[in-house]
Amino acid sequence: MNQDFSIITLVLHASLVVQLVMAGLLLTSLASWTVIFGKLIGLRAVRQGNEEFEREFWAGKNLSDLYNAVANKLNSSPMERLFASGMREFLKLRERRLDGQAQLDGARRAMRASLQRELDVIEGNVGFLASVASVSPYVGLFGTVWGIMHAFVGLSNVQQVTLATVAPGIAEALVATAIGLFAAIPAVIAYNRFARDIDRIAIQLESFTDEFSNILQRNAGAPAPAPGAPAGR
Repeated sequence: MNQDFSIITLVLHASLVVQLVMAGLLLTSLASWTVIFGKLIGLRAVRQGNEEFEREFWAGKNLSDLYNAVANKLNSSPMERLFASGMREFLKLRERRLDGQAQLDGARRAMRASLQRELDVIEGNVGFLASVASVSPYVGLFGTVWGIMHAFVGLSNVQQVTLATVAPGIAEALVATAIGLFAAIPAVIAYNRFARDIDRIAIQLESFTDEFSNILQRNAGAPAPAPGAPAGR
């Protein structure tokens, strides 16, 4: 007797618990794909914004003019916000006529705090992908074990057990494991990719912090420039 073993049929004939597991895994997979596409777009925008600002920064533009442009910009990049936080604190301490080392230390503290905030935002939702990658296979396995148990309990009332009677129940249960892997594998690949990209961005921001600190060190303790006068590099 021929039986329909299509995925849809197996899902519809699975037990309620297994169906709930499958539905949860499918929703989790949909959520992870939403995070993946959103993170792809977000990280690309971060890289482009950082690279554009870095080119402008090293083009030799006046630091005060650059700070004013960044402060008035709505959609600034992480590197721009990092620069603005350091420059803001540096100018504030200079106006208070503190010594050069105090100006530099204050700017560095402001940039370190800004760097941590930026990394926290950039890393957002990446932990969700790690959770999906690690938990989904086990959830799918739970659905498979439950489905096999349900299938064997149903066979207890059958006098003659054949492969034809065992196969449908086991096949229905194994679909849960397949869906669990379907949710986990893309999440693993995406997590590893995003982790590498975020590490590169973190290194880029840390390098800029050190380079900008060296520039501020050369300007620390100097009198505030007159409006429109170029700030030293």
